[in-house]
Amino acid sequence: MQHDLAVRVPEGMLNKVPEVTLAFWIIKIMSTTVGETGADYLAVHVGLGTTVTGAIMASLLLAALLVQLRMRRYVPWIYWLTVVLVSVVGTQITDALTDRLDVSLYVSTAVFAATLATIFAIWYATERTLSIHTIVTTRRELFYWAAILFTFALGTAAGDLATEALGLGFTLGVVVCAALIAAIAIANYLGANAVLTFWLAYILTRPLGASLGDLLSQAHEYGGLGLGTIYTSLAFLTVIIGLVAFVSVLDRDTPYPVLTKEKA
Repeated sequence: MQHDLAVRVPEGMLNKVPEVTLAFWIIKIMSTTVGETGADYLAVHVGLGTTVTGAIMASLLLAALLVQLRMRRYVPWIYWLTVVLVSVVGTQITDALTDRLDVSLYVSTAVFAATLATIFAIWYATERTLSIHTIVTTRRELFYWAAILFTFALGTAAGDLATEALGLGFTLGVVVCAALIAAIAIANYLGANAVLTFWLAYILTRPLGASLGDLLSQAHEYGGLGLGTIYTSLAFLTVIIGLVAFVSVLDRDTPYPVLTKEKA
């Protein structure tokens, strides 16, 4: 179904989200891995306590988001910095519910799924689209970042549910998530709704990245490779910085043009 998008675009405003390329998915997966290992490192090694650490990370996220909202177009460094911080905060939200409040992973997964569905429903009712191709107003961008936050929280809870509560383990968790993402990519290639397949893949990259992070960082007795959270986080942050610099210099992540008509 086609919808006319009668949107008043602020003067000089371009789409605020990068084109979905291979580099996009690589950076996204590595951002989720950093979110998992970074949150674990902050919780265990920094020594400020989970409440203070969570408040600091939430403040950094708010500051980055305010800068991102002030931009008139997609700017790689601030966009991906915001994604990394959202990943850390989303992980901390789930960990706080599970570890401090003893909320079941079944419950948190269901609550985050319902919250994300509600955000999508309100977003669609307001804008008549869930596409990332036209994030050209502040309202749409706020919907977008709210959805991103809860995809990370949901992905963390669902990933922990699969690898821990259901006993899949880190290696099998990586394999299962990768297989599901591959199936979604095939469905998209065969003509499935592009908006639906994007968001499904986006959600699944969170448990994929989390399982990968745990596999690399956790000790051998817990089923990991024992690289530690510090080295894993630094390695993936280095790759993220390199890729963001690459797409910035070569302008490979050209923003989508603003569309007047699109599939919802």
